[in-house]
Amino acid sequence: MTDSKRRLINAARDQRAPIKVAQFGLGPIGVESLRLLADKSWAKIVGGVDIDPTKTGRSLAELGAGERFEKQQCYPSFRDLWANEQPDVIIHTAGSKIGPAVEQIIPMASAGVSVVSSCEELLFPYRRDYDAAMELDRVCKESGARVVGTGVNPGFVMDLLPVCLTGVSRSVEEIHIQRVVNASTRRLPLQKKIGSGMAPEEFRLLFTMGKAGHQGFQESAALVAHCMGWEVDAITETCDPVVAEQDILTKHFHVKRGQTCGLHQQAAVIVKGRVRITMDLKMYLDAKDPHDAVQVVGDPALNLRIAGGVAGDDATVAALANAVPRVMMVSPGLRLMTDLPVPSFA
Repeated sequence: MTDSKRRLINAARDQRAPIKVAQFGLGPIGVESLRLLADKSWAKIVGGVDIDPTKTGRSLAELGAGERFEKQQCYPSFRDLWANEQPDVIIHTAGSKIGPAVEQIIPMASAGVSVVSSCEELLFPYRRDYDAAMELDRVCKESGARVVGTGVNPGFVMDLLPVCLTGVSRSVEEIHIQRVVNASTRRLPLQKKIGSGMAPEEFRLLFTMGKAGHQGFQESAALVAHCMGWEVDAITETCDPVVAEQDILTKHFHVKRGQTCGLHQQAAVIVKGRVRITMDLKMYLDAKDPHDAVQVVGDPALNLRIAGGVAGDDATVAALANAVPRVMMVSPGLRLMTDLPVPSFA
């Protein structure tokens, strides 16, 4: 371990030298991130950013982050935050698409502020928008900032976890990844995203327009292939609505029989004309037997199954928080989760 990395680790754990953290995006995930970070001895929360005029100017405590944040304020822009506070790291939870995310993050990176983002397309940014990714990487390297995209999915369950599992492999022929989520237990945004209550035809149309379905699916597939050293011919992706066989009532939706109650999304990575990676995601209301599973076909044959699955909302918040000290340990640039030290509780 280099001296610089050792100093960063010690600083992250030393209460006398906390990492100054701000939150960009004060929706449910952003607020919950602040509540979790409040208990971290290595973190000092200095403020938040949100464009919602009903939130700007108010304390983070008023916005639900906890009583200890009475003095920390929500600002309308990064520029306003920076004029008053100078965070080391910003947790960015304000969108799924790489284009808008990069526009928001570049001013932060230009100021030398590192960013941990929940933007799904930032998990493997060079696939979706190579030019935007290269520009952000250039800015980071000039200013000394680091940027990484993470979360639970993408960011862990269907990409980082399978990659780590192959660490004991002598050879890998194929990787098959499956996730089943009971969306009835999840928050409104997720239940809405999977098309709850829509006509199946409407959901299919929105998916073709890029306005429905799970974001970051191809990024997860591309990251796994990248780590295996496989040159990808193509990544195919399909997404079909799951149709309710009976009326379903959740806290947020009343879905009638015949309406969409979720999705079944699949992807395949083709390498030299052969399918080497498959990904299968089912997220729907009242889904039975939720779980996460990884099968590695190789030497040795490996099978991992997490009964119940990794709960998305809570795990996303934890993934973001746990990445903060680790992103400070790597050299400047736009980074992949596989560039960071092994993820763990921080």
